[in-house]
Amino acid sequence: MRPRFALTAAVTAAAAVALTAPGASATTTAGPQLRPAACQEKALRISATPGGQQNTARITVTNEGDRVCAVDRVPTVTFRDLDGSAQPVPPATSGVRLLAPGEQGYAAVRTAAPGTTEGHVVRGLSVAADPAHHGVTFGAAAVGMADGIRVWEPVTTLWHGSPGAADRALAAGTR
Repeated sequence: MRPRFALTAAVTAAAAVALTAPGASATTTAGPQLRPAACQEKALRISATPGGQQNTARITVTNEGDRVCAVDRVPTVTFRDLDGSAQPVPPATSGVRLLAPGEQGYAAVRTAAPGTTEGHVVRGLSVAADPAHHGVTFGAAAVGMADGIRVWEPVTTLWHGSPGAADRALAAGTR
């Protein structure tokens, strides 16, 4: 597992340029008058549930604040006592994903290929909507892996607009 790094000034500057693009939509950019800041961690609610497939979980981030704000387009998913984080599929670098008040983003995580016996078994995983956030930790049972979370070459999708889109992206990225 390779670590990802926090958003840089260059990414923030690129986001500011993107925010001024003509014809931009509210969930991807905010238009020329509004330049959203990074979401405050306390304004976000993160949840995790079983993914429906072996060694998978679904994660959701909700903007509970009263303003459009930015999270990283790739959720940071780490595993208790292991270094690194789940890698994005398809491969991607940090970027900006805007969330309007009340809007949700959905991602899917595969911790190991189905049936694998390789890797480590851990008792929890943590999810952050931005690499600079501490994130929220979920026990293995919360994500449907009561015997522990098997971790071997973990991957995560980018944030999507629906759980189905995240599931499809995970399936396409892990073929």
